Amino acid sequence: MSAAKPDFRTPMSRARGLGSAKHGVGHFIADRVSGLALIPLSIWAAYAGLKLAAGGYMAAVEWLAQPLNAVLLSLFIVAGLLHLRLAVQVVIEDYIEGFVPKSAALIANYLVCALGAALGVFAILKVALLGAF
Repeated sequence: MSAAKPDFRTPMSRARGLGSAKHGVGHFIADRVSGLALIPLSIWAAYAGLKLAAGGYMAAVEWLAQPLNAVLLSLFIVAGLLHLRLAVQVVIEDYIEGFVPKSAALIANYLVCALGAALGVFAILKVALLGAF
């Protein structure tokens, strides 16, 4: 029987070479920027929702026909779904085992959020540009 050699390396030297940790910086920055963008947009959306609750359908159509409101609502939807995609991606990467299930879940997450953003912006543009048709 051979005796095990003692390992005198530091934890940092044992961790080196186990894989790149560079992709996390972009994810971190995108998560923080989308979160910061959502702060004023959420306050604006809550105020706009309370203001629109008093009016009817036509008041909402007239409100959405204003370019600033349409742009801000589109930004709110896109930033919210981007932030959601990033948060769900972290959960998937942390808790789903296996390459195929993890890859399928990540692709589904991306597609659902992209589809939601596209449909949301399309609906806003349709109402903003065409009115109540």
